[in-house]
Amino acid sequence: MTIADYTADEMMSIAASRALGDGMSCFVGIGLPSTAANLARRTHAPNLTLVYESGCLGAKPSRLPLSIGDGELADTADAVVSVPEVFNYWLQPGRIDVGFLSAAQLDKFGNINTTVIGADYHDPKVRLPGAGGAPEIAASCREVFVVLRQSVRAFVEKVDFVTSFGHGSGKGDRERLGLPGAGPTLVVTDLGLLRPDPETSELTLTELHPGIELDQVVAATGWKLKVAPDLESTPEPTAEELRLLRELKKASE
Repeated sequence: MTIADYTADEMMSIAASRALGDGMSCFVGIGLPSTAANLARRTHAPNLTLVYESGCLGAKPSRLPLSIGDGELADTADAVVSVPEVFNYWLQPGRIDVGFLSAAQLDKFGNINTTVIGADYHDPKVRLPGAGGAPEIAASCREVFVVLRQSVRAFVEKVDFVTSFGHGSGKGDRERLGLPGAGPTLVVTDLGLLRPDPETSELTLTELHPGIELDQVVAATGWKLKVAPDLESTPEPTAEELRLLRELKKASE
């Protein structure tokens, strides 16, 4: 397999899918998180339980859903419950292993902004879609994975608005607020993987995707990026992973 045989987005989706273990429960958002989670179920994690905000538990879609209200999710789910039950019974008590989120902005402590771009909430440069269920997912899932393309516009020193709490301003902030989940434990981008430093909770580059140079990642990050001393290389996608990912996307066209 050569780098020319797959795209950066394919590498990102496959790297994100690999992080999900068989038998886990995963609260899934639409877009890149849904692609990664559904690919994991088709590869190494057939017993991954997908939970969607609309109330679909154990969904097994044959294609990528267009939204959380896509009928394919309800048709293939083990059970369909009310939205309040999803949040009050499954999510808030910590019954979900992983929450998969994306972001418009992400800062060095894993805080997520999907609300506004600009310093003035009432008169922003851009008003974004908003929170949805993401703040609850970020607060209560046992851990959170974030998936987004890396650029200085997205990876900022400090988010303009904290929609979903990551690690606040550093280690210990989640505990002080009484948040039960571990927060962001993994960030998957089109360039590599970042994980919080055990001592500070600042996001640190731990893996580079094949063909990516360290300088590229540094240039695409809006803060002085910390790099793990034992920086590793992400394994290339296998032919089987690529085949199943492309089949999944083709079925969704």
